Amino acid sequence: MVCRPLPVTTSLIRSIMREYILERHQFVPGDLSTIFEFFENPHNLSKITPPWLNFRVDSASDEEVRIGTEISYKIKWFGLSLRWKSRITEYESNARFADKMILGPYKSWYHVHQFRSVPGGVEIVDTVKYRLPFGPVGRLAHFLIVSKQLKSIFDYRKQTIERLF
Repeated sequence: MVCRPLPVTTSLIRSIMREYILERHQFVPGDLSTIFEFFENPHNLSKITPPWLNFRVDSASDEEVRIGTEISYKIKWFGLSLRWKSRITEYESNARFADKMILGPYKSWYHVHQFRSVPGGVEIVDTVKYRLPFGPVGRLAHFLIVSKQLKSIFDYRKQTIERLF
């Protein structure tokens, strides 16, 4: 008798390897260096995060983000206190930076922040690629809760940035 592995279908692999992508574009009046400087400061993240998350920066290894900067946060989600730690993995002054979650509630989280001068201001593009833990339960949580909350968080962020600039 020969033992052969069961065939793995493409649909099964997709469900196991589910990655979600959130992309947001925003126009902000102002000059590129001023706007980029605001985002370079890790402590400004709390200014653009909704109050219902009780977001707080615990520590940042650098005053301004650069490759290797590590930032530790705390948030509250449905009353649960959660720790989140990220590392800046890409950085190009006045153009882009990316943070990768190294500890937190997601299976993976990679957020690219891009900035470019456009007539009359700056275009900001946020691209977040993320995965949730817990397989089918995580996918259900994404459908019922997580996708709506992320949309709400980025809507709040957009409105706050508009007020600030």
